[in-house]
Amino acid sequence: MRITPIALICLASAFPAFAQQPQSQPQPQGELGDRTQSPEALFREMSSETPEQEMARLVAAAAAYPLGTIENPVRVGGPNGERAYLARLSCADSTAIRVGARSEAGQGGFGAIAGAYSVACGGTTRRIVFDMYHAEHVESAAPPGFAIAR
Repeated sequence: MRITPIALICLASAFPAFAQQPQSQPQPQGELGDRTQSPEALFREMSSETPEQEMARLVAAAAAYPLGTIENPVRVGGPNGERAYLARLSCADSTAIRVGARSEAGQGGFGAIAGAYSVACGGTTRRIVFDMYHAEHVESAAPPGFAIAR
């Protein structure tokens, strides 16, 4: 019977956590899964704009820049929309354009990743930037120096 208390003393000294009472320690801030703010505070920070109002605001801001630039990309619906727009585009003198390779252009004026094509008219080549995440929009304007068939 003397072995049992001795074994418990050895066990307690080997594992100090068993010998001590648990103490409450404050949780560090920012742990995964911790709520960082209340849902009410989160909703107050969110925009009160509807998606339509936000798009109208972005379109108005982009209009300060020439169409076809990174700040005001041509809005089209997907890769097919890009090709359809380029098919309607011509040089200002109504001659056919020459379309080069597509490249990535970075983040456009509407917040999405934009693509660009090199488009040549006569001896000049320009880069026309597209935002292909606007399936509901059909652009009717042409970038400066170009014309578009309606």
